[in-house]
Amino acid sequence: MTAPTRRDRLMTVPEVADRLNTSERYVRRLIDERRIEFIRIGRKIRISSATVDELIERGRVAVSGRIGRAA
Repeated sequence: MTAPTRRDRLMTVPEVADRLNTSERYVRRLIDERRIEFIRIGRKIRISSATVDELIERGRVAVSGRIGRAA
């Protein structure tokens, strides 16, 4: 995973959930399972926007040129 740069925005768990269009519970599970890199500031959890972008890219599935179901 990439280290945050000075220009990276640190996002809260609700902001990440909104960006991923999912629940806060799912984001917290990613954190608990160490499937997403996070920053702890005291008791607060923050996730860099670059890390969220990387998570989205890792989940991207390429589409083949053929449309429809395989025979």
